[in-house]
Amino acid sequence: MYRTYKMELAGRPFVVEVGRMAELASGSVLVRYGDTTLIVTATASEKPRAGIDFFPLSIDFEEKFYSVGKIPGGWFRREGRPSEKAILTARLIDRPIRPLFPKDYRNDVVVCATVLSVDQDCAPEIPAMIGANIALAISPIPLKEPTASVNIGLVDGQLVVNPDAKQREITKLSLTVSSTKKAVMMIEAGASEVSDDIMIEAISLAHSENVKIVEFINSIVAVEGKEKKAYEEHVVPAEIVALVEEMVSRDQMAQAVFTDQKQERDARISAFKDEILAKAIEKFGEDNLSELTDNVNEAVYNYEKNTVRHMILREHKRPDGRKLDEIRELSAEVDILPRVHGSGLFARGQTQVLTIATLGTIGEAMKIDGLDDMEVAKRYMHHYNFPAYSVGEARPARSPSRRDIGHGALAEKALLPVIPTEEEFPYAIRLVSEIVSSNGSTSQGSVCGSTLALMAAGVPIKRPVAGISVGLVTGENGDDDFVLLTDIQGIEDFFGDMDFKVAGTTEGITAIQLDMKVEGISPEIIAGSIRQTREARDVILDVMNKAIPEPRKELSPHAPKIAIVQINPEKISEVIGSKGKVIHRIIDESGVDKIDTQDDGKVFVAGFDQAAIDKAVEMIKAIAMDPEVGKIYMGKVVKIIEIGCFVEFAPGREGLVHISELAKERVKTVDEVVKIDDVFPVKLLKVDDKGRLNLSRKACLD
Repeated sequence: MYRTYKMELAGRPFVVEVGRMAELASGSVLVRYGDTTLIVTATASEKPRAGIDFFPLSIDFEEKFYSVGKIPGGWFRREGRPSEKAILTARLIDRPIRPLFPKDYRNDVVVCATVLSVDQDCAPEIPAMIGANIALAISPIPLKEPTASVNIGLVDGQLVVNPDAKQREITKLSLTVSSTKKAVMMIEAGASEVSDDIMIEAISLAHSENVKIVEFINSIVAVEGKEKKAYEEHVVPAEIVALVEEMVSRDQMAQAVFTDQKQERDARISAFKDEILAKAIEKFGEDNLSELTDNVNEAVYNYEKNTVRHMILREHKRPDGRKLDEIRELSAEVDILPRVHGSGLFARGQTQVLTIATLGTIGEAMKIDGLDDMEVAKRYMHHYNFPAYSVGEARPARSPSRRDIGHGALAEKALLPVIPTEEEFPYAIRLVSEIVSSNGSTSQGSVCGSTLALMAAGVPIKRPVAGISVGLVTGENGDDDFVLLTDIQGIEDFFGDMDFKVAGTTEGITAIQLDMKVEGISPEIIAGSIRQTREARDVILDVMNKAIPEPRKELSPHAPKIAIVQINPEKISEVIGSKGKVIHRIIDESGVDKIDTQDDGKVFVAGFDQAAIDKAVEMIKAIAMDPEVGKIYMGKVVKIIEIGCFVEFAPGREGLVHISELAKERVKTVDEVVKIDDVFPVKLLKVDDKGRLNLSRKACLD
């Protein structure tokens, strides 16, 4: 017999059923939010995975097309690889819970959220995030405490919890916050230049709602919770730790890490590892060399981490010698590549991002086949590539990782509010950020590089966007024992406690992403991070402004020119013609490259020759027009019959010139006056009740 638990969430019922399905999983729940329904399960392996130094947590967000009454596209008509949105949702589930597992836990854990039914007013992402925490919390898997999540919108100046479909269409903010009962664990936001104060207020509102949800989760755990299972703890042997501390003093380690060159630091640490491993082999033997090597590497890593954290927290000394709020050396350039539509190179210290902008026709926009009725196409796309050479590693290139997809989506979100509308700029836009060198916060570097590329390409963005990250190192002496670090480099990211990324313009915030390595942060840290990122953004924007102060007025000569023609939507079929015959003829005769149509009557004409575009536009207007009785048109003879000839005065539009209307004098046979392909003016005399057009050549003769 299953058990049901209920609460109200943003004015809608949130229902959890335990014991109804998937009882062989370590933990499982059926979650209902409105009519949105998911089954969320959590399972863990019995033993830790051997030979790894990380927690193998996997999250799957399974989108089922039957949940919205659709049959999947494609040859096989079944769900395939996860969509970008599914990957991003899986990351949203992962990021707040990963820090809440024991740091030495090495058992495989898989959380699977399967979408069974979708109510468009109750998006499935939030119930999936909450359901994952309930499934883990009631299971024997050692999650320390659950988190809850809500989405906050900004509609007509008011903050709204879990906005419905209509509200999501007009909201100026989409903020997802996950938190425990005590502190915020994760933030993901896209915003239309929202102020710092409103953003902080929205985060506070989200946390207060999350506290209520966590209490609800805990009430379920009190009844359904299983005893947490003991696991095999991983501890570096004390004798290895002692050997490391004996061979390398704190000062020696500090000197090794104190440089702004990543390669130099890595070489020094590697030398320490080699010396210590040689001594360890001499002292302990090499019977278990692989295990011994792993222990030495981990002991040195921990020693380096503790040294760096102590330097930052107690001495306010960063590894590269900067002040706590100081940004690394900045540079910005445009027009790096000669034949692309736009390019920008942005560098911050050893982080270097090359972004390329490509402009295409609206028909090249990305089609989206998913569960959200609001997301059917995307004309602005941002892709992020992170090759191994960017960190000095020798690995073959592979398809984009989930991290790559997440970073690309973050930069896309940051720039979306400043992208011109389709009416203002009738192009599909693709940005590709190539990370050519990485030493901290490449996602925010790609925001800056993308802004440069867009302006170089002549895309009329509203304002430039810049991004920066703030890090955190906390101590053990209460809530006030912390320091914030502006522009964290790789080592500060690895050894620090958070990565708080904020992108925005001079007018406000456009995107936030917060990832934690500790069990949450306070409102004071959130406010301080937002303040420091704003100050840093202003500095970065000044540097970018010197490279290119505003979007170019002209597009690259290598980019297509596009004209928009608005016609009666009922005429679209006439412009296309049977099997595309008319539209292909317009392309062939005018010399344009492509013509795209939309159901609302918009026709997009693309090409590189303005004269060809103008000709195609005139042809389309001629087809779409309603012929006027008494008006004169230029036409071409396309067919001759005994009683007259048919004259085409626009592609696919023709009428009959009766033999009596060919000339002023009497005409015995049609072909004595006109021949196929003759061109001459004709006057429209009449449109009969069947829509047939009667034309006259005679009426146009002097």
